[in-house]
Amino acid sequence: MSGQDGAGPIRVLVADDQTVVREGIVMLLGLLPGIEVVGAAADGEEAVALVERHHPDVVLMDLRMPRCDGVEATRRIRAAHPETEVVVLTTYADDDSLFPALRAGARGYLTKDAGGEEIARAVADVRSGAAGLSPQVQLRLLERLADEAGVAAPPAAARPGPAAASPAELPDGLTAREAEVLALIAEGLSNTEIAQRLFVSPATVKTHINNLFAKTAVRDRAQAVAYAFRHGITGTQQ
Repeated sequence: MSGQDGAGPIRVLVADDQTVVREGIVMLLGLLPGIEVVGAAADGEEAVALVERHHPDVVLMDLRMPRCDGVEATRRIRAAHPETEVVVLTTYADDDSLFPALRAGARGYLTKDAGGEEIARAVADVRSGAAGLSPQVQLRLLERLADEAGVAAPPAAARPGPAAASPAELPDGLTAREAEVLALIAEGLSNTEIAQRLFVSPATVKTHINNLFAKTAVRDRAQAVAYAFRHGITGTQQ
């Protein structure tokens, strides 16, 4: 992983009002290769000031903080420093937390049960211009798309699996297996969970994902979820 100039580490600022949590995140990030912590803020006001001072590549932003909450801090940071990306790292994944943060300009959203690998991936994804969303958040976005489109999503057990369609019926030259993997991404499953579901190795899942991303011209899992929804490639295999 590299920073803005493509040579150095990704420069990260941490914002969280709980001292123990903030220090723990800083310590965790310090153990991850390719990431440099350039500052830590105890609230949104301090986060905005530290971004002005340090110009980090990415801010890991808590939402519920005193003086200035994470949504307002995100809005101000993105307006003044569009080159700095924001990944929300919060306890809350409800709609009242998620969608205001995304509308404010956050490109990533994780809950605090995320592990170091997931945080590092989200940071790298947003720095490269992609979205850094947890599988659960991707699924919630899909459900919101369905709600806004007025489509009642049937229960998973009632949804047809993509393997029922022949390759000729699938868009962009997707194979049946690639469509199956895409459907499971849309269900919110991680690579490891997909591998367990399909009884294959994580490396095989990654190969399928790389292939289907190339065929569908999507850049990240969030775009893949939207693609799956548009083309009706949803539902789990029974």
